[in-house]
Amino acid sequence: MFTGLIREMAEVLSLKNSFLTLKAKYTPKIGDSIAVNGACLTVVRVASGTFTVELSPESQKILAMENYKGQVHIEPAMMMGDRFEGHIVQGHVDCLGTIKSIKSNGNSTDYTVSLPKEFSQYIIPKGSVCIDGVSLTINEVLQSAFRLTIIPHTIENTLFRNYKVGTKVNLETDMFARYIYNMFNPHKNDLSWDKVESMMSKY
Repeated sequence: MFTGLIREMAEVLSLKNSFLTLKAKYTPKIGDSIAVNGACLTVVRVASGTFTVELSPESQKILAMENYKGQVHIEPAMMMGDRFEGHIVQGHVDCLGTIKSIKSNGNSTDYTVSLPKEFSQYIIPKGSVCIDGVSLTINEVLQSAFRLTIIPHTIENTLFRNYKVGTKVNLETDMFARYIYNMFNPHKNDLSWDKVESMMSKY
């Protein structure tokens, strides 16, 4: 589990076959989970000032692999007792989003991001979304797209400073939105609030 708050920007040293080697101040242990641009990956090697994670073929099919160069966002998995400041992020990328427009509004910048239609049902106004591992609030829901308003601090300290129209990004929708949608999807089951309350009363 992650929070969507970036610990640091790591430098990509190499990406060979399924192994991604990063240079970072943070030193993980072998077997640790770490989100790299929002994707939960396992540390398989550690050296002085560097570590290596492995990407499965499935991960490489889903992720915006063209962004795994230069700098990347990293966030270690949460530990019991850690302060919770973002939103619950699993590190399971749902799909790729595309930056459709960037508009400066003085002390903030609006980014409009499109996504595949089948995932737009999990995007809700003032809900949460994770883009390349960054926890963000959705300001407006559009048709197969959504608008974010990003403050200068976030832009300056994340990959948002490099995004251009057409940039592909890793996108994880809100876990609770996915669960609730599937719980109450009339095409899948006949679950109702009465049944939910009945189930919860047993615990």
